[in-house]
Amino acid sequence: MLVFALFSIRRAWQGFWRNALMSLAATLTMVLMLTLLAGFFVLQNVLLASLSYVEQKVEVVAYIENTATQEQVDALVSQVQAMPEVASVEYVSRDQALANFRAQLQAQGRPDLTANLDQNPLYASINVKLHDPAQLNTVVSAIHDDPIVRSVINIQALVDRVLTFTGIVRTAGVVILGIVGVIVLFIIVNTIRLAVVARAEEIEIMRLVGASDAFIRWPFVFEGALVGLFGALITLGMLALAADPLSKAMVNFFNVLPIELGSVGRDTAALVLGTGLGVGVVGAWVSVRTYLIR
Repeated sequence: MLVFALFSIRRAWQGFWRNALMSLAATLTMVLMLTLLAGFFVLQNVLLASLSYVEQKVEVVAYIENTATQEQVDALVSQVQAMPEVASVEYVSRDQALANFRAQLQAQGRPDLTANLDQNPLYASINVKLHDPAQLNTVVSAIHDDPIVRSVINIQALVDRVLTFTGIVRTAGVVILGIVGVIVLFIIVNTIRLAVVARAEEIEIMRLVGASDAFIRWPFVFEGALVGLFGALITLGMLALAADPLSKAMVNFFNVLPIELGSVGRDTAALVLGTGLGVGVVGAWVSVRTYLIR
C-alpha cells in the first residue's frame, strides 16, 4: 500500500509539471477563490467582533437613594455580583458621578455650570455589565426590588433592537460564507475538470492497457491535492504580505471600537489550507470519476 501511494505521488508530481499550463490555470483559480473565501471569513470575524463589543457595552444602571448607607450599598453590590447573569458590577459614588459629568462637558467643549450649584445634584449608581444582554429583565427585576434603589434605567427596547440586528447579521454572515464556499467548490471542481479533460486520451490509453480504476484515479487525486496545496501556500503568502497594512487599516477604521480578533489569523490559515487541500482532492476525484464510470 505504501509503495502504491509513493508511486501515485510520483506520477502526480510528474503529471503536474508535464501539464504545466493547465496546472497553472487550476492553481491560479484556486488562489483567486481561496483569497475571496479568506477575505469574506476575515470580514465576517471583524464584523462579529464589533457586534460582540457592542453587546458587551449593554449595562444596567441603577441609581441609589441618597439616604443609603455604605453597608447597604456594599450588600447590594455583593448580591448583584453573585448573580450568574452578571459579568461585573461597578459602584459610582455621587462625587465620582459629578467628576465624570464634568469630564464629559470638558471633552465636548461645553461650559461647566455645575460650579454654581449649592450641592451635588447627581445620585450614586451601580453599573452592571451582563454576560448576555438577553438576561436584562432578570437583572433589572432583581435590582429594582431593593429598597435602596431609587430607579433603574430601562433600555429593554434598545437591547431588543441590538439583539435582533446582531442575530440577523450573524445569520446572514454564515449564509454568505456558505454560499461563497459552494461557489469556490463549483468553480475549482470545474477548473480541475478541464485539466482532466485535456488528458482524456491518457486516461483512455491506461484503461485500454488494463489499468485499474485505482491506478488511474489516485495520481489525479494527489495531483489535485498538489494544486490545492500550492494554491493555499500562495494564498497564505499573499495574506501574510498584506496582513500588516490591512491590520493598520482595520485599526484606523475601527478605532472607536477596541475589538479583539483573537485567533483570526490562525483560523484563516487553517481555513485556507484545509479548503485548498479538500477542494483539490474532491475536485480531482469528481472529475476523474466522470471518465471511470463510462
